[in-house]
Amino acid sequence: MRATNLYGFGLVSFSGCLWFVACAPFDLSALAWIAAVPMLFAIDRAPSFRRALFLGWWAGVVETAGGFYWLIDVLQRFADFPWIAAALAFVLFCAARALIFLLFTGVVCGIRGRRRVPMTLLAPIVMAGCELVIPQLFPCGQWITQAWHPLVIQITELTGPLGVTALLMMINGALYDVIDNPRTARYPLFAASAVLAAALVFGAVRMRHIDELLAQAPQLKIGLVQPNFPYTINGEFSRDEALRELAALQEQTRRLERSGAQLVVWSEGSYPAALPREFNADFAPASAAMIRRGIAAPVVIGADTYDSQHDAAYNSALLLDRNGMVAGRYDKVRLLAFGEYMPGLEYFPWLKNLLPAAAGRFTAGAGPSLLSLQDAAGRIWSLGPVICYEDILAGYLRHVGELHPNLLVNLTVDSWYGARTEPWEHLALAVFATVELRVGMVRSVNSGVSALIDPNGRLLQKTYADDPYRQPRAADGIVVSAPRMEGGHTVYVRYGNWFACLCIAVTVLIGVIALRSHRLTPT
Repeated sequence: MRATNLYGFGLVSFSGCLWFVACAPFDLSALAWIAAVPMLFAIDRAPSFRRALFLGWWAGVVETAGGFYWLIDVLQRFADFPWIAAALAFVLFCAARALIFLLFTGVVCGIRGRRRVPMTLLAPIVMAGCELVIPQLFPCGQWITQAWHPLVIQITELTGPLGVTALLMMINGALYDVIDNPRTARYPLFAASAVLAAALVFGAVRMRHIDELLAQAPQLKIGLVQPNFPYTINGEFSRDEALRELAALQEQTRRLERSGAQLVVWSEGSYPAALPREFNADFAPASAAMIRRGIAAPVVIGADTYDSQHDAAYNSALLLDRNGMVAGRYDKVRLLAFGEYMPGLEYFPWLKNLLPAAAGRFTAGAGPSLLSLQDAAGRIWSLGPVICYEDILAGYLRHVGELHPNLLVNLTVDSWYGARTEPWEHLALAVFATVELRVGMVRSVNSGVSALIDPNGRLLQKTYADDPYRQPRAADGIVVSAPRMEGGHTVYVRYGNWFACLCIAVTVLIGVIALRSHRLTPT
């Protein structure tokens, strides 16, 4: 019995490892098509339902630990956690996110304990449903593994990213069915092969169609400034530091403008001073705070804005036109829990007095909006700003898509997380937004990875990831040519998570049928 338990434990641990090395920055993405097979073998043959639950949950713990190990360093460096406290918080995070796998295991084993539904069908619909219903602080799923394979992810415009998860789990399930019972697995394997082929054919056809549209689309040369600033956690710095940072931003903007940039984008919170909500025009040249000093092109800047009357601060993006007027402002809507806001403060406002001054200081914006830019040819570009991790929130991006932007503009700071893993994971997750909405995206990220992604989800240009606290680099930037294409005309934008909801409905139906069956006797 002990040997059997260790064997199952080893299998699910192996599955967890396969999942995280299939993701950025390891990018062994082919492993995602077989990663779940050892776990399915272990949970389906577990000596008890309780043991199966543990094994499935543990696979999720290992997968999460490998993908989010950088959280320990973040908590130590920027939250002043001692190592043991940071490690404990990390373990709790892994345990909580692994609930996706726990729920998956419970549903799969509960059904197959009464009715041997093929894993080819059961694994994809259950995992897609679990990824939808279990909340996550940093939304992610098995779909991230296919970020660099545009042909695979084109179904995202129909199903959202959970369709990619289902596709992966379908193939994993079919392979397991072959191992479990080769004689009865022929039809599920054929069905899985047909669905995969159909998804790839759809991807090829859609990419070709989008490429034809892109060939005729107007282009806008955009400069993406990557400041590489080592921000403090409380946002406080001296006047001299603020002036140096502003000068570096302006120098890079002028350089990019000389290289042909018609619009320049600064990263999240890069302007080194908070601006009042009534700010509607650039400062005068005599002011050290002037933004567009020696700059002719319009600029999108990231800045904190404040409303002194209501004691509210916002994480904002502002568009300054060629005349220095504020042509539009967007306030971040989806704030990061425990960083930009503290859950529960709306019900217990007195808690604010117990928190550090910089903790949870932001107020959420009213909703998505567009920034309107007129190019040199007189065309109007509707820019869809998204700040920080809003570019990976599929549900929120749907609402941005409903406004039909011509281009997504992402302003981000990933400096807190180091350079090895998180910036690349964030970039990989952001790729899916462009296919969901069928619109391009430019990303200006404080320490990288700044990038251009086209409406087919292809990463056309990128910079690098830097850790400005350990290996500081000078301010940098690139010029990219972004296409003008009206986004939001997709099935996913219109109907949302219909696919995952359908998966849940089918799972419930199968579960009801299974409950009416007698429990199977293990063979």
